[in-house]
Amino acid sequence: MGPAQDSLARFRARTRWKPLEYIFWCLPILAYFAFPGNYLLLTQIAITGLFAVSLDLIFGYAGIISLGHAAFFGVGAYTVGLLGSHGWGDPLLGLVLGAVFAGIIGFFSSFLLLRGNDLSRLMVTLGVALMIYELANKLTNITGGVDGMPGIEIKPILGLFDFDLYGKTGYIYSVVVLFLLFWVARRLVHSPFGQSLRGIRQNALRMPALGVPVNRRLVKIYTIGAAYAGVAGALLAQTNQFVSLDVLGFQRSADLLLILILGGAGHLYGGLIGAIAYVLLHYFLSDMNPEYWLFWLGLILVLIVLFARGGILGTAKAWVRSSHQRAQSRNPTEMSQ
Repeated sequence: MGPAQDSLARFRARTRWKPLEYIFWCLPILAYFAFPGNYLLLTQIAITGLFAVSLDLIFGYAGIISLGHAAFFGVGAYTVGLLGSHGWGDPLLGLVLGAVFAGIIGFFSSFLLLRGNDLSRLMVTLGVALMIYELANKLTNITGGVDGMPGIEIKPILGLFDFDLYGKTGYIYSVVVLFLLFWVARRLVHSPFGQSLRGIRQNALRMPALGVPVNRRLVKIYTIGAAYAGVAGALLAQTNQFVSLDVLGFQRSADLLLILILGGAGHLYGGLIGAIAYVLLHYFLSDMNPEYWLFWLGLILVLIVLFARGGILGTAKAWVRSSHQRAQSRNPTEMSQ
């Protein structure tokens, strides 16, 4: 087997689903039966996980750091709110239009990102988010302003499954949407397109020599990430049946970056693991110490940065890799003896 065929074989092996992945996706089913009184919390984890995947696509794979990703999340949420308040509360229609409108804003704002370095990109994403936030705040006749949009009417899913007060339907619905979009994202990052994004993140100046249109790839992935965030926002609005300015707030974007740092950027599953860890830490720490829970969360994040810079998943992968290398280095020695 030649070097090219060997590289292709290794690439195909990485794209196959591994046993741990199947186990991971059995956890939502287990949680459904193990925690029957916490469907709303589990739904929040699923939605936050999808939101984290949307940022991981542009930050973990393309290297575009953003402090305004909540803008797309909010666009998706307000799209569902406006549809529901005007009698167009079909859930699937809300998801599609939430993704479309968030993707359109992501597409047009992506051209601003191509003109600068990381710091200017950071400021552009923050500026776009602040403008959309203020628009939602001022257009009270449309968005409700600081009072939000209560009483959004969401119709049954496929005309069959109503959203119940306990959150059962909302949880199953959110997990199914999360899994389908994660499957698409996984195929995307393991495709040649995804590999070119990794190359752009590592060295954008050399990629044109390989025939990769860098700017076009960045625009595409930023648009896709925005559409994913729009779906996450739409899910939140549908399951809560309420939209407020909080969905566009800077705090939501900052929390999302913390989630990726916690779980590990550039792995897809890192966003999901970070979302699980962050939401559960928020839930239990705020319950134990409502006034000072942020102190303990900050302490945990500082410890992760100091001792686990790759996040939970990145550190675990590095540990497994080093253990495997140590085992391989011991085998020749044992055989020689």
